Amino acid sequence: MNDSTTRATRAMPGATTAPLRLGTRRSALAMAQSGQVADAVRRLTGRPVELVEITTYGDTSREHLAQIGGTGVFVSALRDALLAGDIDFAVHSLKDLPTAQPEDLALAAIPVREDPRDALIARDGLTFAQLPDGARVGTGSPRRMAQLNAWARSLGRRIECVPIRGNIDTRIGFVAKGELDAVVLAAAGLTRIGRIDEATELLSPDVVLPAPGQGALAIECAAANADLAATLAELDDPDTRAAVTAERSLLAALEAGCSAPVGALADLSPSSRLRSSRGGPKAGEQAVTELHLRGVVGTTDGSTLVQLSTTGHVPASPDDVSVPQQLGRELAAEMLAKGAAGLMGERAL
Repeated sequence: MNDSTTRATRAMPGATTAPLRLGTRRSALAMAQSGQVADAVRRLTGRPVELVEITTYGDTSREHLAQIGGTGVFVSALRDALLAGDIDFAVHSLKDLPTAQPEDLALAAIPVREDPRDALIARDGLTFAQLPDGARVGTGSPRRMAQLNAWARSLGRRIECVPIRGNIDTRIGFVAKGELDAVVLAAAGLTRIGRIDEATELLSPDVVLPAPGQGALAIECAAANADLAATLAELDDPDTRAAVTAERSLLAALEAGCSAPVGALADLSPSSRLRSSRGGPKAGEQAVTELHLRGVVGTTDGSTLVQLSTTGHVPASPDDVSVPQQLGRELAAEMLAKGAAGLMGERAL
């Protein structure tokens, strides 16, 4: 969480001592990241927070995510519970959220982002470049397949991408049991459950761009609950929101779902990065001035990739998302002009 979690506890308007109900998926990762948010909300409000476990369609379906569409399959049940009043707020992995935000739900906070990169867990401590020709690499993500296959081609070899599902333990188990040579997972998930040390390589965005919003969390509540939304907004990190807004704007403009082979990453200018929130720069700090956005679309066999980037200025106000949105739309238009539409397969989701 960001620096706001260390502020003195402040009471919500009309606050009671009744627990706030936080809706979460049942997986170990979801429970871990929701637990971290719950701790931050407890410190912020002084109220108890209880986790309410909810099963989503994405948790029960055994189909590959590319087959069931990916978009929204992990969030619909949580959103239904919010609108029904069964929970007060929910925590999602931002990359699972559809790009269109429902009017009756508020994306109240996007806390400081964890490492957005992908991580390789390979047998014998191998890096990707050390994998043998024909290595079997587990991933259910068309985005990862496209970029990993392209990377292997650049190294003069090939890999076999094997679609996999399951929790982190299950996926790592494929390597431990010798069924696969490697698997690729989000570094953020491994970090949040304390297993990042098992990664044999963190994949540079120069060769594998992450999913739009990867590593970021979304805290959502009913739009009608304005007091709660305002309180949760204290956990928002403006830098992270600007970056993921640009990435998700690119995804939306490409009319691609989160199971399409699209990668994106927005970086704040390293020389002027500011993590302090809405109060503005502190003494000795500079305001962020630039946002660099990279995007990629490719065929899953890695034979063709469209990779482009652009840079724009970050707005002075953290509430102004028009600039990162426009940055994403402009880069998407350039990528479509370069033939990206024909590489995605699945569009208009």
